[in-house]
Amino acid sequence: MGYVSAVSVPQPRAARQGGAAPSGARRSLAAALLLGALGATVVLLSAGQIWAEGTASVGGGTVPVEAEGGAVTGVPTALAIVGLAALVAVFAVRRTGRTMVAALLALSGAGAALAAVLGASDRSALNAEAARISGNTAAAVGGLSHTVWPYVTAAGAVLILAAGLFALRFGTSWPAMGGRYERSGAPRAARRPATVDPDRPEDLWKALDRGEDPTHRS
Repeated sequence: MGYVSAVSVPQPRAARQGGAAPSGARRSLAAALLLGALGATVVLLSAGQIWAEGTASVGGGTVPVEAEGGAVTGVPTALAIVGLAALVAVFAVRRTGRTMVAALLALSGAGAALAAVLGASDRSALNAEAARISGNTAAAVGGLSHTVWPYVTAAGAVLILAAGLFALRFGTSWPAMGGRYERSGAPRAARRPATVDPDRPEDLWKALDRGEDPTHRS
């Protein structure tokens, strides 16, 4: 009797320690989802805003020209979409696959941020717009200025990068799709079909509801 009481003391303590991990996993999971979704939304929205403005000479005068982020560079938009796909895919894979997808998520954010920063000083899109308006392929834009939107795009991309880093650091403790059906590595024993009495109509209907053949004899 003394031996039983001695080994039963640590059990509540072990249960408390085991319950702390899922709570931390849920917090890191929620943070990654929030950062990734918010970052991708910011990138996609800000890439459609005006990034650069200037003037072009037409017929002895000047007309304003402007270029949206998508005209300056399409890289942030494309990588934000890749990041969203990776954010979803990270829950469908396990182990090495999850690490690879998390790395892709982080690289998508880093690449989008770099492309947005480089696009903040780009003038080729405005020059192309000036040439289109003036009809002169050699036309160059004057009075060039850039808005804050490239940097907003870069900030959103950094959030995607942070989501990827969260997935790399804590992803091994996150659940996977269908994980509740795989609680152990051992195969589940096949369920024996319930006994069906052919003389009881209710048994026949229950067997049909379960997808069993009531006429089959084991």
